[in-house]
Amino acid sequence: MSHVFAYITAADMQEAQRVGRALVENGLAACVNALDNMTAMFMWKGQMETEKEVVLLAKTREDLKDKLVQKVLEVHSYECPCVVFVPIQGGHTEFLDWIDTETGKSG
Repeated sequence: MSHVFAYITAADMQEAQRVGRALVENGLAACVNALDNMTAMFMWKGQMETEKEVVLLAKTREDLKDKLVQKVLEVHSYECPCVVFVPIQGGHTEFLDWIDTETGKSG
C-alpha cells in the first residue's frame, strides 16, 4: 500500500487544529502534526505578501488524496489552500501499518 504526507498550510493554530481534527476524525489521516510560526512569502493577486502560517503534515494513504483535499476545502478559510502530497518511500513497517489501520484499511 502506498503512503503519502499531505502538506497543508493554515492561517493560525485554531484553523490548523480544525483542519487536522477533521482529517483524523474522518479517517482521512492517521496523524496530523501542526508546526506553528512559519513565515510564508508569496504573490497573491499581484501583491507580495508575508504572513505567519501553521504548516500541517498529515500521514495518510495515497488512495485517500482526493477525499482529503475535499475535506480540507470544506473546512479551510483560504480561497486557495495549499494541499500537496509527498510520497513516503519506505519506513518503519509497523508505523505504516498503523496508518492503514487508522485510516480504515488494514495492510
